[in-house]
Amino acid sequence: MNDPQPAGRAALATADNRAPAGPGSDLRARVRAYEAELIAFRRDLHRHPELGRQEFRTTRLLRERLVTAGLQPRVLPGGTGMVVDIVPAGTPSGAPFLAFRADIDALPIDDAKIDTPYRSTLPGRAHACGHDVHTSVVLGAGLVLADAARWGELKQPVRLIFQPAEEVMPGGALDVIKAAGMAGVGRIFAVHCDPKVQVGRVGLRVGAITSACDRLLLGLDGPGGHTARPHLTTDLVTAVARMAAELPAALARRMDPRWGVSLVFGRIAAGSAPNVIPQHAELEGTVRCLDLAGWREAPEVLDELVGRIAETHRAKWALDYHRGVPPVVNEQESIAQLEAAMTARFAAGGGPVVEDTEQSLGGEDFSWYLEHAPGALARLGVRGPREKGVRDLHQGDFDVDERAIAVGVELFSSLALEHGRI
Repeated sequence: MNDPQPAGRAALATADNRAPAGPGSDLRARVRAYEAELIAFRRDLHRHPELGRQEFRTTRLLRERLVTAGLQPRVLPGGTGMVVDIVPAGTPSGAPFLAFRADIDALPIDDAKIDTPYRSTLPGRAHACGHDVHTSVVLGAGLVLADAARWGELKQPVRLIFQPAEEVMPGGALDVIKAAGMAGVGRIFAVHCDPKVQVGRVGLRVGAITSACDRLLLGLDGPGGHTARPHLTTDLVTAVARMAAELPAALARRMDPRWGVSLVFGRIAAGSAPNVIPQHAELEGTVRCLDLAGWREAPEVLDELVGRIAETHRAKWALDYHRGVPPVVNEQESIAQLEAAMTARFAAGGGPVVEDTEQSLGGEDFSWYLEHAPGALARLGVRGPREKGVRDLHQGDFDVDERAIAVGVELFSSLALEHGRI
């Protein structure tokens, strides 16, 4: 998928055209000076993916490279993930940080790519969501900004957040926050790979860009009995069937339709014999919501609705509702800064470099950071210009046009040096 042809912008020049970088050099030249290393780093991570809170090798490699750059990473208490501060000389005490976040974990699926030299070497593990790209982008921005700080060109403190366990619940963003990783942060940015967006572009959206995603497990209990005498017991199969059929519609009617609340069950279990009414039944599924207000209200409403249906069937019930993540709600000023940086750095080649993007029903724990500071998540284009169709996220054949790494590095570096304001 790494198309060797240029995509129409100078920013997408290959690593072979790197220019020397030093004080006073152009930002693009500085990024290109690291591009080959960052692509190699991404490929190494892709070959050695690690699941959430198991990213010990990834953390070690990041720490070693950042220490070599003269920085002092602080590994999180769990042993994976880290926070790295770049503080220019003369920075006043208490000055707020501009933060960039990367997620470093992989997914528990097989890498289905066949002829790719950087295919995962570990069965059942793959970087199929682009976290290896996100990690390389923030690492690259850190290397560029460490140089800038050393040369006296960085005017504001920057924090790099390498977060573990984005793909699990509860997500690693909470680990970072618990370890004071957001203390002193005034604004925070992140990118997420988007295979629908062409390399050299980003997708931006003010307001909610992802959705809330929670999980629930509903258990129903009764005394059990014979199917010949359902009136003498609690017919749990009928009760659980009614729950599965009626709860989604009932919840939708109780919530503001603009909130886009969606309850979908993925597992139902009851009974083991055709003539025995079981004593236990279960439903398991997800609640997704487009709006923060709906996310906050859904558990209470669902609890009430479950109780009403269960009472009709004389069933005991227990609702185990697992909070996942709220929607990522992009702040308007942060989006304006992203758009300004992207336009200033890449629009000279002609053609659009920023496009509107839709809200996804997927969840992203970057949302927890936005409870502590304003910020925004941008969709980083990773689709090659010759790519036919889309290699979707969370699929075993997912891959990217690696020129996207340099685009992300230049975007973040530009925010820190030129366009990012707290």
